[in-house]
Amino acid sequence: MEHEGEAGPGLVGERLAGAGLRLDVVRAWRGEALPASLGGHAGLLVLGGSANCEDDLAAPWLPRVRELVREAVAGEVPLLGICLGGQILAHALGGSVARRPQGPEVGAVPVRRLSAVAADPVLGGVPDGAPAAQWHWDEIAALPPGAVPLLGGDDCPVQAFRVGSAGWGVQFHPEVGAETVAEWAAGDGEDVRAAGGSPEAAVDSVRRAEPVLRTVWGAVAEAWGSVVRARAGAVAVRDHGY
Repeated sequence: MEHEGEAGPGLVGERLAGAGLRLDVVRAWRGEALPASLGGHAGLLVLGGSANCEDDLAAPWLPRVRELVREAVAGEVPLLGICLGGQILAHALGGSVARRPQGPEVGAVPVRRLSAVAADPVLGGVPDGAPAAQWHWDEIAALPPGAVPLLGGDDCPVQAFRVGSAGWGVQFHPEVGAETVAEWAAGDGEDVRAAGGSPEAAVDSVRRAEPVLRTVWGAVAEAWGSVVRARAGAVAVRDHGY
């Protein structure tokens, strides 16, 4: 699910396609219809965007996205929510999202491993202190009941979490490199500066970290893709006896 044109699947999509998965991209911002259900899909990838996760006027497709997110969690359909997608996941299940009073978190920022991440099939291999590309004005203020925090940060405490057996949300952007962040800086740069930040420094930090970003988060994308493939195989056996 794509919320705006400058926030596509990027590196995550590349790695999923490389693993043999086919992405059915729904560009909701163009008015493309979201599916009536997740039947026929083995996973749900909810991408980022500039809208607030509760701003149904600016993004009138959000209520349907929340329904599909709840369907995925209830049905154990593998889900990955990125930035806005992670915020939607938290909000849809009873958590909360708030505007950051200290201003946006932008650039390549280290994330910290939390105790539960060691056993996690998707994020378990992320090194402590790995850089993650950030560009967000809102943040997850409270996780939903039963959610498991996996990665944290010094400035933004909730960086990654799991809900149920197969739902993951991340606050950062594992799908982007410096080129995309430079596009965001071109659009949001004045607002970042007004809040006391430096869009140029943010872009430069992502550019310097890009080789590590591609290695770490590419591996995470492939790990999530493995969960999707396993679920697809299990459904095929259940439905067709293969």
